[in-house]
Amino acid sequence: MKRFVDKVAVVTGAAQGIGAAIALRFAQEGASVAVLDRQDPTLSMQACQETGGSALGLVVDVADKRSIQAAVAQILEAWGTIHIWVNNAGIFDNTPLTELSEARWDQVSDINYKSMFLCAQLAAPPMLAQGWGRFINISSMAGKVAFPNEVTYCSTKSAVLGLTRALAMELGPHGITANAICPGPIYTDMLKATHQSLADQHNTTLEAWDAQILATIPVGRFGRPGDIAGLAAFLASDDASFINAQAINIDGGMVFY
Repeated sequence: MKRFVDKVAVVTGAAQGIGAAIALRFAQEGASVAVLDRQDPTLSMQACQETGGSALGLVVDVADKRSIQAAVAQILEAWGTIHIWVNNAGIFDNTPLTELSEARWDQVSDINYKSMFLCAQLAAPPMLAQGWGRFINISSMAGKVAFPNEVTYCSTKSAVLGLTRALAMELGPHGITANAICPGPIYTDMLKATHQSLADQHNTTLEAWDAQILATIPVGRFGRPGDIAGLAAFLASDDASFINAQAINIDGGMVFY
């Protein structure tokens, strides 16, 4: 069943990994999909088009309001409206507190958090006009628990949860829901690179570090990008119309609240 025929979905940070999987899932279910990324999103866009649907690939800096404005204008020109907006773009940082520069703090905050405010502000008008919309913000288990040397990452991912709740309260009466997804370890290139960096810092191998993390996951495996895509599609569907202001864990049982 294709749940998103005649719907327009936008996914940021969609050139690869979780974002690419979410974009592809919406395309497979009939949506017209805009694939946004600061890197070339052509491959992800083409994967969406191969499902038989319509897709746009746009190079966008989500930390720059003018860049988002230009993308929204192109999306509206192509399809006339926006129904679903997935704020997925983000970066990881594990700089120790005493070594963290203000410039790096600002960079991580702008991409992980401020960008979601900017995107919501610019995407909300067409949703308000049609009385239907979905915002899905990708946070992290780090938005609910904390880890050493991740003050910027944990802070910004926690802030995403507050933003999501505020959007949900303001936009809910207008037929627009806002929810957050809090992934645990999803094995993407980004996670692999992060694990390699942590393994190097602790004088161990990537395989040993992976095994150490895997032992903390009750279901006994790492997450897959498709796991997140499935939840995003559900939250965007009419089946989830009474789910609003939630931060849903998808981590194999690592976080309980």
